[in-house]
Amino acid sequence: MGIFSRFGDIVNANITALLDRAEDPAKMIRMMIQEMEDTLVEVRTTSARVIADRKSLERRIERLRSEASEWERKARLALSKEREDLARAALAEQQAVEDALQQAGRELGAIEEQLGILNEEIGQLQQKLDDAKAKQKSLQVREQTNRSRMDMHRSGNREKLEEAFRKFEAYERRMDDMEAELESHDLGRNRSLADEFEELERDDQVEEALAALKARMRSGKGSEA
Repeated sequence: MGIFSRFGDIVNANITALLDRAEDPAKMIRMMIQEMEDTLVEVRTTSARVIADRKSLERRIERLRSEASEWERKARLALSKEREDLARAALAEQQAVEDALQQAGRELGAIEEQLGILNEEIGQLQQKLDDAKAKQKSLQVREQTNRSRMDMHRSGNREKLEEAFRKFEAYERRMDDMEAELESHDLGRNRSLADEFEELERDDQVEEALAALKARMRSGKGSEA
């Protein structure tokens, strides 16, 4: 069974308090570090998947943009051949592609927000892991000092032992005073995705696009003349 049950447990953990309650602090800190490292790997793996999704969506957006331009080119060609029926159909297809492009843009925005959250989580986990490793080093120093204390007892140098121990305790108190609790950041973000377009009648959209295209083509012919 793990020490932590979720990401929030790690970033909110008071490592010093947990170690103070542990029967074997050295074993406890090793377990903490292992679980933190495993969690960090999981979050990085998730980030890699999201980045791959973003790249795939960006390629799709580029394809949609190219497709929309191609349908407009076909509409212009149809009008130049006096085939308004084909031009109208091409503009309808272009409108459908533009709608898909708008949706893909919203999806890309959601992915970017998710990546921002994951990046923040990775930073928090890494900082907590660094804190745990620092505490592990402190425990190792304490263990070495205790061994030295026992050796000095055996040799009968009690005064030297007590002096060394008092220095160590003073140093440890200074370290404890300097430790700061890491505060978890509120990862929640309110986000509202308002619809950018009202539902319009398809025929009205096509007619407006057709009229605009005719106007641009007439303007272009006038410039050539």
